[in-house]
Amino acid sequence: MTEMVNNPAHYNAGDIECIDAIKAALTPEEFAGFCKGNALKYIWRAGKKGDAIQDFKKSSWYIAKLI
Repeated sequence: MTEMVNNPAHYNAGDIECIDAIKAALTPEEFAGFCKGNALKYIWRAGKKGDAIQDFKKSSWYIAKLI
């Protein structure tokens, strides 16, 4: 089964994960804002596109990046 929260296959291009490329391209402040915005997005839409628990886990994943 594909890991849809911590390492979804569709976020990888070869050996590079999308989040790592984004972090490398942004300043620390910009990256923090990106993570905060995505955490809010997943909470906002929780359950509207499928599994609410998965959305909350993904929000938590972004919050962990902030911490």
